[in-house]
Amino acid sequence: MPNKLKIMVVAGEPSGDAHGARLVRALTEAAPHTEFEFFGAAGTKMRGEEVEAVVASDDLSIIGVAEIAGALPIFLNAMRSLRRSATDRRPDVAVLIDFPEFNLKLAKALKKRGIRVVYYISPQLWAWRKYRIRTVRKYVDLLLTILPFERQWYADRGVANVQYVGNPLALEVQASLTRNEFCIRHGLDPKGPIVSLLPGSRQKEISKILPVLIETAAAMVRTRPSMQFVIPIADPRHRPFVEETISGLLRETNFPNVTIVEGETYDALNASDAAAVASGTATLETGMIGTPMAIVYKTTRLNYYLLKPLISVEHYGLINLIAEKRLARELIQDEFTAETLATELFRLLDPEVNKQMRAELKSATEKLGHGGASQRSAKAILNLIT
Repeated sequence: MPNKLKIMVVAGEPSGDAHGARLVRALTEAAPHTEFEFFGAAGTKMRGEEVEAVVASDDLSIIGVAEIAGALPIFLNAMRSLRRSATDRRPDVAVLIDFPEFNLKLAKALKKRGIRVVYYISPQLWAWRKYRIRTVRKYVDLLLTILPFERQWYADRGVANVQYVGNPLALEVQASLTRNEFCIRHGLDPKGPIVSLLPGSRQKEISKILPVLIETAAAMVRTRPSMQFVIPIADPRHRPFVEETISGLLRETNFPNVTIVEGETYDALNASDAAAVASGTATLETGMIGTPMAIVYKTTRLNYYLLKPLISVEHYGLINLIAEKRLARELIQDEFTAETLATELFRLLDPEVNKQMRAELKSATEKLGHGGASQRSAKAILNLIT
């Protein structure tokens, strides 16, 4: 093992930043006598692991074709900074984490500079934009997949060096509080029904999804006054926006029983009888906790019009893809209304339905392995470069 290794790590959104932090930790643990120099595009968690932020990735998280176009100068500046840094510092490897709109372009630029490229959390080309497989074949030296079916899908399409490492969330998604403890902390009644509302991790998502979630909560409490709702916030920067949005809506609906929690998503889900979850990684996390859910999503009409023809999977929700069936109902775009969501959540609160979905979620998430994905990924990366 070399005495020193320089590794560029690039993540562009909160989930990738969290995976990157775990990977960096696993790399240092796997080679304790090696001096590592980590740099790249890093958010708060990667910076906490002493990754030098050539680019602060906090502001790179953009949704949709229209939004990406509007943020083009930010992306171009970030791309230039990372290319320049790679040229000057010559890392032993670049690890690109998810974020395909940006990272697939960066992979091409880095490979042309003679830098080995690892893509961790492979782009979901099986879902949309399959033509990008050419970029992966040509510019990625090692592809690390985290969903069980991905390795074979990529291998069948000519990607030579692809490994399934398991899901980095397996065994890491755990509540630290019981339902009673969570309820005591936040003044909730553990005997009453509790529903978590997860509007997404980006402000663009929240602005479209949260209003419908609040309207749903208002409709449900009119039918069942004992209903309690929790909104977990992952990014503290979003709290003022969430509070302002809720405050305006609650004045209109006269519905006060919403509790906002910060940094307690897993505990909130564990304490909940059901959840409404924005499509994305959170559906997988909710499934791992075992909370029955409805999957929701809404974007601008322009985004939906532009992106829908490119999507080529039967299910939007990751948990449904893992289960290989429509385990959780998906309410997307025009189907996502307060009326349809309230009806589905009331269905999930039925004891027999609830019990059945919890059993099915357990069966589905067992396919994701039993931990160690970050450690296996670290070993694969070190094997590539040493």
